[in-house]
Amino acid sequence: MTHPAPYPVKLADEITRQLGQLADHLSQLPPPQAAQVIARVLDPDAGILGSITHLVATGSMFAKDQAERGALPAEVWLALGRASNELHDITLDLDEHKDTLRHVGTQPATTAPKPPAPAPLVVRRHR
Repeated sequence: MTHPAPYPVKLADEITRQLGQLADHLSQLPPPQAAQVIARVLDPDAGILGSITHLVATGSMFAKDQAERGALPAEVWLALGRASNELHDITLDLDEHKDTLRHVGTQPATTAPKPPAPAPLVVRRHR
């Protein structure tokens, strides 16, 4: 007899499903609305990326405790710790662009006679 998945597992599955739906919607939104969604997703305090970063950091603390008890290999804890640190760094990198995304998301759609000039896609990264 199989046991039903506990609530947190079902919650993780539902969040994953909804993130997939959000990605599908994002690909079909007009640019201002897409920018608004991306800005909310990337918000380090109240956005999805910040929440996922917090979740991975919490998982890292759990894995550390379990590794110290011998229930998990130390490599699991180290991998989660690295992932948490990388996500944190990514959040910091993207945080500097949230105002630009918000601005794009609040601009009214206009019929410009001349399309905006394309931006170069190779940019030096600074920290």
